Amino acid sequence: MTKILTVNEVAERLGVHSSRVRVLIRDCRLPAEKFGRDWQIKEKDLKLVAERKNGAPAKNKNAVKKSARR
Repeated sequence: MTKILTVNEVAERLGVHSSRVRVLIRDCRLPAEKFGRDWQIKEKDLKLVAERKNGAPAKNKNAVKKSARR
């Protein structure tokens, strides 16, 4: 039987804030099911995001340079 985790439990295991877990769910990177107002995540699905890079994605340096020229 697969263990079901809450957003807070997943955040603790991944070492991130609960809002980051919700972003992973929203972006379809972490499968989850809504039960009432809470998300439920299967423990086995944590492997899908365990090897992710930490932090926000790098910004496009060219886009920053173009906006700085104004």
